[in-house]
Amino acid sequence: MIESSKPSIQIDLAEFKLHLHLKNRIQLTLHFNSPSRRFYLAVIALVVNEMKKSGKIKSIPLQEHLDLLVLLNESIGGAAGSSDKENLLPRIYRKWKDPLPNLEEAPLFKVLGKKKEDADGATGKIYSFTDAEKDGWANLFEYAGSEENVRLKFAIDKIGLNLNEISIIFRGYSNGEAWDQFISGLKETGKEESEPEEEEGDAVPNPPAAPLPPPQERKISWLPRNRWIALVAAIGIVLGGIAVWKVYLGPAPMQVAFVDKTKSPLPDAPSLAVLPFVNMSGDPKQEFLSDGITEEIITALSRFPSLLVISRQSTFTYKGKPVKVKQVSEELGVRYVVEGGVQKSGDRVRITVQLVDALTGHHLWAERYDRDLKDIFAMQDEITKSVVTAVDAKLVFGEEARKRARGTENLDAFLKTLEGRYYTGRSSREGFARARQLLDEAISLDPAYPHAYYVLGTIHMMEALSGFSQNPGGSLELSNKMLRKAYELDGSLVMARAQVGYNMTLLRRYAEGVAEVEQAYKLAPNDNTVRHFYGNVLAAIGRAEEAIPILQGVLRELPRPPPARLRALALAQREAGRYEEAIETLKRAVARDPDDIIAQVSLATCYGIMGREEEAHTAAKEVLRLNPKFSIKSDLRTNALKDPAARERSAQALRKAGLPD
Repeated sequence: MIESSKPSIQIDLAEFKLHLHLKNRIQLTLHFNSPSRRFYLAVIALVVNEMKKSGKIKSIPLQEHLDLLVLLNESIGGAAGSSDKENLLPRIYRKWKDPLPNLEEAPLFKVLGKKKEDADGATGKIYSFTDAEKDGWANLFEYAGSEENVRLKFAIDKIGLNLNEISIIFRGYSNGEAWDQFISGLKETGKEESEPEEEEGDAVPNPPAAPLPPPQERKISWLPRNRWIALVAAIGIVLGGIAVWKVYLGPAPMQVAFVDKTKSPLPDAPSLAVLPFVNMSGDPKQEFLSDGITEEIITALSRFPSLLVISRQSTFTYKGKPVKVKQVSEELGVRYVVEGGVQKSGDRVRITVQLVDALTGHHLWAERYDRDLKDIFAMQDEITKSVVTAVDAKLVFGEEARKRARGTENLDAFLKTLEGRYYTGRSSREGFARARQLLDEAISLDPAYPHAYYVLGTIHMMEALSGFSQNPGGSLELSNKMLRKAYELDGSLVMARAQVGYNMTLLRRYAEGVAEVEQAYKLAPNDNTVRHFYGNVLAAIGRAEEAIPILQGVLRELPRPPPARLRALALAQREAGRYEEAIETLKRAVARDPDDIIAQVSLATCYGIMGREEEAHTAAKEVLRLNPKFSIKSDLRTNALKDPAARERSAQALRKAGLPD
């Protein structure tokens, strides 16, 4: 079964199993246990791989991948049907159009079982699926088009997951690299079967990196003595490589760390240590390269105020020692460990990096880089940027983090933008001032970096919302100028357009705002930030109940939802009359950042509406601590609610809390 404690789906192309794990809902494994079923799992993986490339959950036209489908059909599919286009595609269509009429007897796979909690809390009882569950899982598989024009979609969005929560795995590799290794193995196996036998004395070809077991038995051919010697040597090389991989980077099962054994308490923020990268070149003169890359990554990650990163002085005490992730976690008091290896050969260098959760033993992310050494510093910057982005994506901001990495090759501009984004989320006067300084510096380093303009536009909007701007309307107009600049530089930044729409509602230009945000939503319905602003606008114009599920979906996609995302859901809950839910959501925002003045104002509003005046007064004191000049009049200037009665209700609630007019 799948190991992760987080909602996720794993496609295992080595064992031909699809593991499904939704927290508090369902946990099962689908086994594709025949040649034709293996073929269909590979088709699912193909669709997922193509969706990941595009960054969207969408239908994938199979006609574009006909050669690959033929390879899959003729290898792991056991050539169960014709590979001709006019026969293969209709066969897929007919198999897919009703994939799950009966989950227990599904034509695509065998269900290995589902565990249900008994009354006494024990687990392990296997039981049949309900009709509702069958319908839900049937929605995972969608087709479009016709028998000649098949388009398939693995619709994980139907069950509340995103692309970041689905992975392809194959013998230690993940996602795109797993798919490439899987296909490479199929091609190598095909070559091995089709190539004529070599003459005695010829060199033995290198074994495939990851060949799949053939679907049918093969006859054993006895080899001449000198070929046995070569074969044994080749096996020795392969086993040696495997040993090095397992010692340094292998995803083998590991002992997990225990929170009560850490020498210092684990912080609430993500905490991690970067172990010295292993010099796998066998040349001591190359230590500078592995050490230099390690230090670059530590320095870059240390600039994230949202992360606790152990210093170089502490992590380098493990250099050259056979330490375990469990030991590092418990001795340094961190949950996550970054480890890797560097191998230089001539003018090429290979660097492998992975991120491990020490408390679960799960490998959250892994990547391999093959580069020329022509410009070692540019290479270090590129790899550092990739690792920082991956950590940010996995531990802090979800897939949104990857968008921030686009558009600049200047590492310092990238890091300053990320740091500025963090301070923007703090929603304090000092935080906004620091963020503006960082973004100005980032833009001076790279005037064409789209995301720097986007974050700067967000800062101006947040200053208006927080009451720190002397001219809120002017700040919103300046925000729109920066956002439009970002969109002009990078048309894929549809989220900038969505934020312009939200700014329009703050300016009470509702028709323009709704038109702008609806167009953004139409262009990028799966973008987390677009849906965030779309939900905000819906709540502001009186469609709060419609906004709530959209904003709940936004939160599910983020490892650690920032306060702004939580505040948006709380607003919708409040305007829908779900005051207790709104308060609980706002408490989460305040726990994340006690100095978030917008969350404190919203808390005072909720408590005031409910007549809980003591708690309202407590929240009001926090508001005045953060901004002694706060007034209800200034707050109303950026109150986006379209209904005047709703705006007046908020004002009355703040008066009950004791805040000045």
